[in-house]
Amino acid sequence: MLSADDLSAFVLTFQLAGVSTLILLLLGTPLAWWLTQTRSRWRSPIEALIALPLVLPPTVLGFYLLLSISPSGPIGSLVQALGLPSLAFSFWGLVLGSVIYSLPFVVQPLQTAFSSINRQLLEVSATLGAKSLDRFLSIVLPMSKIGYVTAIVLGFAHTMGEFGVVLMIGGNIPGSTQVLSIAIYEHVESLEYGQAHWLSGILLVLSFAVLLVVYTTNRRGFKVSAP
Repeated sequence: MLSADDLSAFVLTFQLAGVSTLILLLLGTPLAWWLTQTRSRWRSPIEALIALPLVLPPTVLGFYLLLSISPSGPIGSLVQALGLPSLAFSFWGLVLGSVIYSLPFVVQPLQTAFSSINRQLLEVSATLGAKSLDRFLSIVLPMSKIGYVTAIVLGFAHTMGEFGVVLMIGGNIPGSTQVLSIAIYEHVESLEYGQAHWLSGILLVLSFAVLLVVYTTNRRGFKVSAP
């Protein structure tokens, strides 16, 4: 059914998705909040840059990321100057690519959730002496639960299904950079359709479950907030 390399690919995929989703939340929260509050002329270009992975072929994004993290690239040379291990063909290189590739799937749901918050609540709390951080923690976060659930689920699921970006950056090293999508491709190339069916079927079920969670959560949220 599943080989040791397949099980290793499962573990690595879930580790990659978990770490990437955590980083995406830490980066996406202030970024999405800034996009909903700012009137800067840079807002539209930044939104377009965040959404670029939605339309850009993954191999193109992976190619330019590989050039960036290579020893002669800007990121790679900085990493090398700091005495850190190379990001190319490594787990943390996959994390970097995953964060960039899945960024719109986290930022956009959070941005939508933040935009739906009544500004009068924030203004009233400000007049009562609440600081910016207090207003965000006590008002914005509790009212954005649905947005966070959607962002977490979509960010995690999208990372699990990556192929082009992780293949370009990490290659296909079992136990190190071989994730599920690459393991499936390798089985198909080797005409091992039975194992490819098992892995593909598991990902299919997980993807359906993820979408079911998102739609169910959103529908319940709308019912709760309805007058």
